[in-house]
Amino acid sequence: MENLQYPIGKFEYGKTYTFAETKANIKHIEEFPHKLQALVDTLGEAQLKTPYREGGWNPIQVAHHLADSHMNACIRFKLALTEDNPTIKPYLEDKWATLPDYQNTPINIPLQLLQALHIRWASLLNSLTAQDFERTYVHPESKHTFKLSEVAALYAWHCAHHFGHIQIVAYAG
Repeated sequence: MENLQYPIGKFEYGKTYTFAETKANIKHIEEFPHKLQALVDTLGEAQLKTPYREGGWNPIQVAHHLADSHMNACIRFKLALTEDNPTIKPYLEDKWATLPDYQNTPINIPLQLLQALHIRWASLLNSLTAQDFERTYVHPESKHTFKLSEVAALYAWHCAHHFGHIQIVAYAG
C-alpha cells in the first residue's frame, strides 16, 4: 500500500539545497506538464476514471489536484517574495477533489491550465537569485518555516509523486 500511495517515497523535509540543486528542481517543474501530457495521452477513457489505488484518486482528479496545488504554490512563492515570512493559507485538498469541477471538467482543461501555469511559474523561478530562494513562509498547520529552495524541491517531488500515481494506472491497464 505504501508504495502505491508514495510511489517515489515520501518527501524529506528540512534538507538544505544548493542553488544548483534548486535550478535542477526548477527544470523538473518546467518540463513536467509536457511529460504529464505525454503520459495522459497513452491512457484510455476507462483508465482516466481508474484510481491508482483503493481510496486514491483517478488521473482526472490527479490532474485537477496538480493544477490547484501548483496554483497555490505559485501564489505562496509570490507571498514569500513580497512579504516578510508570511503565514500561508492551507487548503483541504481532499475536499477540493470532491467538488463538481473535478467531476465535470475534462482532463484537458487542468492539463492546459498546468501548462500555462508552469510556463509562468518557471519564468518567475528562473529569474530568482540564490538569495531569493532563502526567503521563507510559514505553514500554519505544521508550524514549519519553509525556505523557497525547499519549496522548489517539494514541488519537483510533487510532480514526480503524482506522475508515479498516473504511471500505476497506465501500467495496470
